[in-house]
Amino acid sequence: MNYSWHLYVMGIIYVMAGIMHFIKPKAYMRIMPQYLPNHKLLVLLSGLAEIVLGVGVCFSPTKNYAIYGLILMLAVFLLVHFYMLSSIKASAGFPKWLLLLRLPLQFVLIYWAYSYL
Repeated sequence: MNYSWHLYVMGIIYVMAGIMHFIKPKAYMRIMPQYLPNHKLLVLLSGLAEIVLGVGVCFSPTKNYAIYGLILMLAVFLLVHFYMLSSIKASAGFPKWLLLLRLPLQFVLIYWAYSYL
């Protein structure tokens, strides 16, 4: 279990992001697409998923499963990023150019995870 330090950094980033879902759930509920039900539950479940997957990348038996989970999660989160572009309320006051920059960032994050397979 001697992985690159940046794999652990990636894991820590996802754990911290997941924890934020529990600390500031309203911020995440605001950006949830309206067509999804039970926003609070989905925010908490996605936070839990980020924590579990972030920890999972740090251990040999779960690393690849966690990476596939992160890739899937990041792909699903693209829906939220597109929703933020289409809704003034969901944009959370961020300028359009910044929201547009988040789209390629998702693909960078997907590639970062994929590079550890």
